[in-house]
Amino acid sequence: MYSFLKHKVMRSANYSEMRANMKHYLDSVINDNEPLLVHRKGQESVVVLSLADYNAITETEYIMKSKVMMDAIKKGEEDIANGRSITKADNESMEEFLARCIK
Repeated sequence: MYSFLKHKVMRSANYSEMRANMKHYLDSVINDNEPLLVHRKGQESVVVLSLADYNAITETEYIMKSKVMMDAIKKGEEDIANGRSITKADNESMEEFLARCIK
């Protein structure tokens, strides 16, 4: 389903290594934000990823399936490309920036 995972070079382990060092591998998946490819002898491999990464993929998929959301993103990209955007100044507070945007 997620073809980008096939092209990404990722950490890998075989099933026995994963089982013997489960805490290490799971901690590294979370701490490094790197999926882990687990090879299983004679069976299909699996990918282990953090809940945060899974949620991000799911949210991206949801947004990409929504014509309304994708149209809004495309319009925003066009606006930025054509200079129709407002940038927050470095010394400007968020409240000042938002007030200026509303004007």
